[in-house]
Amino acid sequence: MAIYRFRVTFEDYEDVYREIDMPSKSTFLDMHEEIHKTTGYAPDASSSFYVSNDQWKKGTEIAFKPTQRKKDTEVLLMENIRLSKFIDDPHQKFYYIYNFDRPYDFQVELIKILKEEAGKAYPALFKSVGQVPKTMTAANFPVSDAVEEDDYVEEDDTQYGVDDEDELDGFDSDDEDEEGEGEEEREESSGYEDEY
Repeated sequence: MAIYRFRVTFEDYEDVYREIDMPSKSTFLDMHEEIHKTTGYAPDASSSFYVSNDQWKKGTEIAFKPTQRKKDTEVLLMENIRLSKFIDDPHQKFYYIYNFDRPYDFQVELIKILKEEAGKAYPALFKSVGQVPKTMTAANFPVSDAVEEDDYVEEDDTQYGVDDEDELDGFDSDDEDEEGEGEEEREESSGYEDEY
């Protein structure tokens, strides 16, 4: 039996990865569970693998605990699909999203196809590099930076006069009515409206 060695990398933490040996007859659910044995995360969260190309573009979805909408579109289920069904390339890639409520994104790449070793139990962790984020807050740290930037943008919006939308609309309509009349535009910019 062939053994697939996959490298599983956190998308936002490229220095954290696991290499896992999976029998070719394993299902995607087996791989989902094995990934979470190596990360310590609970494997019961709604998740999906996506068959991907070299640019990690998501293709066919293979889901665990799919939503009703996904069930209605007859999404493939992890427990029903063997890994070998979607291994078309010696470096096959799968984009993996764990826990849609508070997602972690992983890149899963086939890095080697081996022969089964007699007496060895599979699936097996071959290599573990780096510490996985232990809390959702730690894993989403880059996102919290983005929130601070968003706050800064909101302050800018207020500074530029979000409350002056009516006044801005007046400029737009005057510009449309008086296109090409530079004198009128200069009067507006010098406080022409304040005289009313």
